[in-house]
Amino acid sequence: MLGASPSRVMQISPGSFKRPTLMQVREVSMADYIVANWESLCALQAKPDDLLICSYPKSGTTWMQEIVDVMRHGGDPQKCAQVPIYDRIPFLEQFHFFPTGLEKIEAMPSPRIIKTHLPVQLLPLSFWEQNCKVIYMARNGKDIAISYFHFHLMNHGMPETTSWNQFLEDFLVGKIAWGSWFDHVRNWWEAKNHHLILYLFYEDMKENPAREIQKIAQFLGVQLSESDLNKIVQHTKFENMKNNPLTNYTTRPLFQMDHAVSPFMRKGIVGDWKEHFTVFQSEQFDNVCAQLLGESGLTFRTEP
Repeated sequence: MLGASPSRVMQISPGSFKRPTLMQVREVSMADYIVANWESLCALQAKPDDLLICSYPKSGTTWMQEIVDVMRHGGDPQKCAQVPIYDRIPFLEQFHFFPTGLEKIEAMPSPRIIKTHLPVQLLPLSFWEQNCKVIYMARNGKDIAISYFHFHLMNHGMPETTSWNQFLEDFLVGKIAWGSWFDHVRNWWEAKNHHLILYLFYEDMKENPAREIQKIAQFLGVQLSESDLNKIVQHTKFENMKNNPLTNYTTRPLFQMDHAVSPFMRKGIVGDWKEHFTVFQSEQFDNVCAQLLGESGLTFRTEP
């Protein structure tokens, strides 16, 4: 399957939109439709002024996309009120709708903003060669596990999942799409010492969004007035984005995402994991976290 030419693996019709299976790319679990197009993905030619917004799934990626897009438009949310976020900032690994993410990216004028969930070792080499800036959004793994489980339930573009207990077991060993959360956050954390990477935390964003948005503006070389900053903070509040059809993914067809099962934007809080984890599961997670992240210096807040 690796190295296959681009294939239209999923057509836009309910009958042919099937849940993918997992395959391996350099020991990382990925959806089969991404693996089928891997050669084309790796061949993408980055440009020096490309900006990558990267995260493990369910880390606040859409939130970050909207913040950066409003910033790009001079702090004016109305200039972002025409098309859905997934068309304004395309997803590199999106191959199950057409045009694909690659097709959208290649058609975009510079400067381009691109979303990806790829682990650092699988990013197309041209992004490093062109010294592109990267904004990485990290979130504590316990809340991600819960959010990602519900995302699997509602999104038919994700592999089948059976139960929360089984999903958590798979999560702890990286047997889910985009692989191990532990490896993902740690490897990007280490990469920031060698590349132009702004590494941000979801929990810090929730605590003080204005402070973190100022960090983003400084990283991008953007001057924000206090008025523009306040507009971005208000526009990108969770409830506002949850009710905005251009950011809440309700414009996706029902046969891909069923928001009656679980909304794409569910709670957007820190600490929701406590409503779902057993004491044993929490201790098990902490043990794996200590083993895999302990020497990295990377820590996460799991409480508000």
